[in-house]
Amino acid sequence: MMTFHREGRSIMLGSIVIFLGLSALNYYLLACSIFGLFLFLQVGFIVLLYLIIQFFRIPQRTCIGGPEDIICPADGKVVVIEEVEETEYFKDKRIQVSIFMSPLNVHANYYPMSGEVTYTKYHPGLFLVAWHPKSSTDNERSTCVVKHNNGTEVLFRQIAGALARRICYYAQVGDKAQAGAEFGFIKFGSRVDLFLPLGTKIDVQIGQKVQAKITKLGTLN
Repeated sequence: MMTFHREGRSIMLGSIVIFLGLSALNYYLLACSIFGLFLFLQVGFIVLLYLIIQFFRIPQRTCIGGPEDIICPADGKVVVIEEVEETEYFKDKRIQVSIFMSPLNVHANYYPMSGEVTYTKYHPGLFLVAWHPKSSTDNERSTCVVKHNNGTEVLFRQIAGALARRICYYAQVGDKAQAGAEFGFIKFGSRVDLFLPLGTKIDVQIGQKVQAKITKLGTLN
């Protein structure tokens, strides 16, 4: 079963209206005179409309994982697994796991574990391509920290990409986070970074395709 995200309602409706208008104009001007060009343009309009609508799809999935597991918060591909200095909240070394989301991926984002939201912050910024090294610190982004019941905190960050122009996040300090519950959405190409404690067992590798709510990224110690 597939549904569509509420963040895309106005965009999808506007796209359908534009599609119908362009299709009518295309038919009126070209259908009887240059049928080949009419057909080519009409197929292009249909493909473009499909790409826009599929971007906001939300597949129905059941979250899989144990209480100590870190569940993937986004669909996409793992592009970074490395030890880094996290400078916004922890100000110490963490294991960074980054997931790149192409425009063809589902773009809803989900809590990677259960606990309490202890920190949130939105940062306006640039729109570098999502795989650029400075996108984590220079791009439009939001940061959220969840504290697990065992006291361990995990930070995850939505990062806008070159095509993205709006990050939507719903988490607020004090909220009870549930693993697999939605905390945000990024419109068009983007990335999600997670900062895990040193010693976290990582269960994915660079280049691996992952699915939100299903793929286990690691296990807390």
